[in-house]
Amino acid sequence: MAITQDNIIKALSKVQDPDLKKDLVTLNMIEDISIDGNAIYFTVVLTTPACPLKELIKNDCIDAIHKYVDADLQVFPNMTSNVTSTRSTAPLLPNVRNIIAIASGKGGVGKSTVSANLAVSLAQSGAKVGLIDADIFGPSIPTMFNCEHEQPEVKEVNGKNIIIPIEQYGIKLISIGFLTPPDNAVVWRGPMASSALKQFIGDTDWGELDYLLIDLPPGTSDIHLTMVQTIPVTGALIVTTPQKVALADAQKAVGMFKQPQINVPILGLVENMAYFTPEELPDNKYFIFGEGGGYKLSEKYNIPFLGQIPLVQSIRESGDNGYPASMKEGVTADAFKDISEKLARQVAIRNANMAGTTKVEMIN
Repeated sequence: MAITQDNIIKALSKVQDPDLKKDLVTLNMIEDISIDGNAIYFTVVLTTPACPLKELIKNDCIDAIHKYVDADLQVFPNMTSNVTSTRSTAPLLPNVRNIIAIASGKGGVGKSTVSANLAVSLAQSGAKVGLIDADIFGPSIPTMFNCEHEQPEVKEVNGKNIIIPIEQYGIKLISIGFLTPPDNAVVWRGPMASSALKQFIGDTDWGELDYLLIDLPPGTSDIHLTMVQTIPVTGALIVTTPQKVALADAQKAVGMFKQPQINVPILGLVENMAYFTPEELPDNKYFIFGEGGGYKLSEKYNIPFLGQIPLVQSIRESGDNGYPASMKEGVTADAFKDISEKLARQVAIRNANMAGTTKVEMIN
């Protein structure tokens, strides 16, 4: 067969994106085809830099060209990414491609730990990431990122004061913990807390982001309603632990996002503290909070189960010393990397198959 761009395109049209169930050519994921003698060059534009199927898609492209064009060709795919979005016309945060709410039904399940480490893992993959600490009354993100004594700068834009987020480990951060003394309690009524969240969203210079994670407080409160009434949320991630009381409250979080007037897609569920593993016995698993509860809950509500995070001492130490576990080598970092890839994958599937989430109108 002649080696032409048309024949290369025909060959690559045989390669499917395993998640989106369409071929790469139809999805406009092939660019910049060039032929130099016996060498073929082209770019594959993935839907996220955190794509866990990158190597599979790359190898499928090489195999297709060898099969349908010429087995002796040298094939050099350039794998890049352009994170998908359904928020192109959003008046607030127009340069933020995806907004992901991270929620739990109750406190103490490690939601902020999961938020911090997923932000780090996504940034490590090459994505542009921001993180809002929306737990106004119990902010922990400044400590987890070792910047609790930082204060964000403010600039004036068109007569309005705009907050410049703190940057740490490649992630843009904002938290009430940056704006109040660490030993002072925030004693505010609900409307004041909601007003703070609105400022974090609308009066902060987030710039261009692939993913903006919002670490929500426990439960279902004013903060949650303020979020969905202020911005269209791409989807929600639910964090739980295996024990019965945590699962019961996680169901309430699921129920809130599934309410018809809210209707935020649930991207997946993460089971934190799934089992205890002593460092000196890394192959041992002790299910001290019960076993399999998160998976059963995901099955009940037909929610993607994104994975389990073990209960290990190093996670707690990493949170306390401000150096997230995702930045170190080990089983915990591997777990967060795997979950971040699955989360990015679910965002891409959601954006390909569903219309953009609309901002919620007033709920009394």
